[in-house]
Amino acid sequence: MSFIAKPKVSWSGQKRNNLGLTLSDYEGGLSTLCAGCGHDSITAALVQAFWELALSPEQVIKLSGIGCSSKTPAYFLSGSHGFNSVHGRMPSVATGAHAARRDLIAVGISGDGDSLSIGFGQFAHAVRRNLNVLYLIENNGVYGLTKGQFSASADPGSKTKKGAENQNQAIDPIATAITLGGSFAARSFSGDKKQLVPLIKAGLMHPGCAVIDVISPCVTFNDHEGSTKSYAWTREHLHAAVEADYIAPSAEIQVDYSDGEAADVRLHDGSTIRLKKIDPGYDPSNRARALEFLEDHRARREVVTGLLYLNKELPTFHEIAGTAKQALTAFEFEQLSPGAEALVELQKGLR
Repeated sequence: MSFIAKPKVSWSGQKRNNLGLTLSDYEGGLSTLCAGCGHDSITAALVQAFWELALSPEQVIKLSGIGCSSKTPAYFLSGSHGFNSVHGRMPSVATGAHAARRDLIAVGISGDGDSLSIGFGQFAHAVRRNLNVLYLIENNGVYGLTKGQFSASADPGSKTKKGAENQNQAIDPIATAITLGGSFAARSFSGDKKQLVPLIKAGLMHPGCAVIDVISPCVTFNDHEGSTKSYAWTREHLHAAVEADYIAPSAEIQVDYSDGEAADVRLHDGSTIRLKKIDPGYDPSNRARALEFLEDHRARREVVTGLLYLNKELPTFHEIAGTAKQALTAFEFEQLSPGAEALVELQKGLR
């Protein structure tokens, strides 16, 4: 992915955390996403969460696949480790990276296309194995890089800018994570920083696979058929020497409402989603009730947000596998490669 360095600006009186770092110390490169993209709001929430927790950027490894969402790791924690993998394969790379360096905090950034279509199998196994990673899905319901086709999270009845109607059922990553026996499942909205930052902090501190599904509107595909200012109309009537898009700047969508309340949020394309925060008395430890709660509100066409399921007792992938806590880079060569005789003994136990 392309990286454009962000100029460092410092002034006296900047707030510093317990490590003596400012918010800007947790930023990355300049975003190349569309102006007003919800993904950039998520980046801001990640920066805020890491700064508030006073985690050192060097303690973190960022992983991603392919898609608009997978560019996000370039925009926060420039001082951390990172790996941009192939489409849908972020979980397997995260598994290997964390096996080698269990002392690092793993953060996987993915999208609805990356995790719920080509990477659905990998997402499922990361959840059921309880891999110790913050698994954040930036969910916009479309394939943004390939001109706005429906993704697997698109709701039945939703329409493209050309009026095509989606007739397939949607995959709900939160209901899926709970069904798979996941240990942490939460949902939020990119414009609700007040809710999203604490959820990210909780996910980072959770010992296991913390899945956070973040509804993040795509501003690029908000034009409509018949508009003379649309990309389709312009391309039909203009011969350009170079194919390029101009994305008109849009204001980031933000919302603020209380626990237990519902709010209608108007998106850039004129459509509306209804968000509902869970009640303060909601019990996130009841798995059956969590699934029933999700299904009940899905029928009302409400997107419920908050920490929807939590199981603190589930062992992590590496605890089950019995892997070494020490970083593999810290072992001597003789420990990593004990020789042919040790291999023969290992094979005897597998017969």
